[in-house]
Amino acid sequence: MLAHATVDKLTALRLPALAEALHRQLGNPEFAELSFEDRLGLLVDAEWTHREQRKLRRRLRAANLRRQASLEDIDWHSPRRGLDKAQLHALATCAWIAEHRNLFLLGPTGIGKSWHAEAFAARACRSGYSAYCARAARLFHDLHVARGDGSYTRLLARLAKTELLVIDDWGLAPLAPTERHDLLEILEDRAERASTLITSQLPVEAWHDVIGEPTLADAICDRLIHTAHVIKLHGPSMREVRAKAPRGDSAAPAAAAATTKPSAPRKRD
Repeated sequence: MLAHATVDKLTALRLPALAEALHRQLGNPEFAELSFEDRLGLLVDAEWTHREQRKLRRRLRAANLRRQASLEDIDWHSPRRGLDKAQLHALATCAWIAEHRNLFLLGPTGIGKSWHAEAFAARACRSGYSAYCARAARLFHDLHVARGDGSYTRLLARLAKTELLVIDDWGLAPLAPTERHDLLEILEDRAERASTLITSQLPVEAWHDVIGEPTLADAICDRLIHTAHVIKLHGPSMREVRAKAPRGDSAAPAAAAATTKPSAPRKRD
């Protein structure tokens, strides 16, 4: 009776996994053979695992992922893809996020840039980092709305706290004046404090023209490029591959080939 009262108290204390684990121990005589320390350790492990999984679910929801993309689904070993295995495995560790570096995924439309970006975002979430994914046009729209309803500063603060910000489909159209300023505000808050992942059909050399105003373009590119790794995807359009595949045979977006190269580390003054 006392043990069951303890289970009820654990539930009231919002320790549901610990309560459930204790209930299982009470109903299984095999646990009686374990020492007190071992049984306590199992109970604590159950609660810790439950809380970690709950935090992971929150991070994944907050990341605004549209796909169930995973780096484990990438065929790293196919020689025809020209993958830099060592570089990709290094990026998969998320060390670049810990170091507040950036990552660019470049290539033609349909190649799988967005899929790869969300796979990196999901890996970041599973590694304990916060992430948020948004198409560039939607991000600028949200900032425009926030400026009108008075939540602009709060939105900028939320983006600044996000450890990995994914800006998808960057450079589809030249930036408007307010968009240039918004982007600079975002990147100024994040420079050397958080990581930004950008997908684009354009090579980095063309970004200056898309931004437009030379002074702002210099400032924006300076905050992005010098701490970035670059992955250049190539191969057939995965949308075309899926369209030609027999029904029920879905080709993985990761079939796109890629080459990777890190940019030179930012020079310190």
